[in-house]
Amino acid sequence: MRTQVAIIGGGPSGLLLSQLLHTKGIDSVVLERRSRDYVLSRIRAGVLETGMVDLMKQAGVGDRMEKEGFVHDGTQIAFDGQMFRIDFKSLIAKTVTVYGQTEVTRDLYDARDKAGGMVLHDCQAVNPQGLDTDAPFVTFLRDGTVHRIDCDFVAGCDGFHGPSRQAIPTDQRREYERTYPFGWLGILSETPPVDDELIYANSERGFALCSMRNDNLSRYYIQCDLSDSPDDWTDDAFWDELRRRIPEEAADKLVTGPSIEKSIAPLRSFVCEPMRWGRLFLAGDAAHIVPPTGAKGLNTAASDIHYLFTAFDRHYNGGDNEALERYSEKALARIWKTQRFSWWMTTQLHRFPDQSAFDLKMQRAELAFLRDNEAAQMALAEAYTGMPY
Repeated sequence: MRTQVAIIGGGPSGLLLSQLLHTKGIDSVVLERRSRDYVLSRIRAGVLETGMVDLMKQAGVGDRMEKEGFVHDGTQIAFDGQMFRIDFKSLIAKTVTVYGQTEVTRDLYDARDKAGGMVLHDCQAVNPQGLDTDAPFVTFLRDGTVHRIDCDFVAGCDGFHGPSRQAIPTDQRREYERTYPFGWLGILSETPPVDDELIYANSERGFALCSMRNDNLSRYYIQCDLSDSPDDWTDDAFWDELRRRIPEEAADKLVTGPSIEKSIAPLRSFVCEPMRWGRLFLAGDAAHIVPPTGAKGLNTAASDIHYLFTAFDRHYNGGDNEALERYSEKALARIWKTQRFSWWMTTQLHRFPDQSAFDLKMQRAELAFLRDNEAAQMALAEAYTGMPY
């Protein structure tokens, strides 16, 4: 089998790249380790930056998002039991769209099906090879048979644990990482959201986030110990703790109910440099991870896909290789800015075990400055709605 671009990873970033390439007449094959049902069962965040929304439209998969997504003009931030609003629309004339990652993935699958795109599931032992030559290829095991795909380029969209990043020799890559000393306990409940917009809360008991998927599906998080297990938390205990961490005006409106999903996610900042080695290009979680505080995981992957798709388009349809040569440089420049924003949001809103009384005063002063300073609010709005590509 031969294709122009072999894409390892059938999540939203790999599917989005494949669909965008299709719009420019560039052939691709997507290899996914899991089944389609498994991929669609994964619960992920769904706050889409302006750039991600535009990419979905460019890929021809924006119709359902525009009909069913929730456009948010701002967000709420709480500390000392009080809330203040960052008004994206009035500050910088931009918005975000709340539309679940599962729905993004579903729309992309439907588009690839309609176009006759090749998305192969249950691909085991995926192994990109010949990446430092002019003839790269990928081997994989499927249905008990070893298959081979010859290609011009390999796009590694296979997440943190995939084989793509590991294919870069250790002496050719450098990894930067910070792990945070807490996790997020999250639940999904068939209840109306407590607010029309997201609420990010700093509390003396720890961080909390009130989010949503739609009018009757809410997503809530609280900071927890890494040693906790979801089984340690009954639904009632979760709701009681959430009420303690959000302002009283929100707690009084909170509608509770049984959880339909409950999990704990650790928080990590991670970047791999470079994002290109030979004919291999990394994108998304294969190259970088952000803590979820700033809603940047999927959005940062989308920015990678923008740069990579543009580079492939210019290579195949314009005979210009400069964008391919500069892919890692351009992608990393934006990634580090996104890492800074996600780190800042995390450090300002969470309680750390080693914080001194002085540290807590500085954290409170930073949030008060944000509340009272329009320039600071504009900077947050620009980062949250998405820096330009």
